[in-house]
Amino acid sequence: MTAEEMWIASGIDGEYIAWGFGDDADTLAKLVKNGIKTATCSAHVFYEIEDEDLPQKGDYNIILDSNENAVCIIKTINVYVTRFNAVSEEHAYKEGEGDRSLEYWRKVHKEFFTEELKSLNQEFDENMELVCEEFEVVYKENGVVI
Repeated sequence: MTAEEMWIASGIDGEYIAWGFGDDADTLAKLVKNGIKTATCSAHVFYEIEDEDLPQKGDYNIILDSNENAVCIIKTINVYVTRFNAVSEEHAYKEGEGDRSLEYWRKVHKEFFTEELKSLNQEFDENMELVCEEFEVVYKENGVVI
């Protein structure tokens, strides 16, 4: 199912953005669909460089798998900016990856951001600002409305 097909099937009004997680789209989309992953984060610097607005509470996003198939629709319920080294255990747990610990989160996100920042010729810094989002699934690929 395409993002547009899912959006129409959901009956939700408004606008949406369709995207997939960059590092492991299939695994992370499945975690979102199953309600395990209820948060994510991105480097603030990418919003600045791309002159892109930060996500807002109430935004709808369609999560895609690695083949651009729509998996589910999420609604943003909270957005905040914090530094990498200030991310909480609670946020790490909500990201739903690995053992859901802050230690695991820091390890894999340091690796991820180190690689991503290379495209900007920047180095990872534990004081870098992150845009943290929390969300809830409001529609799943099998037509289930939450």
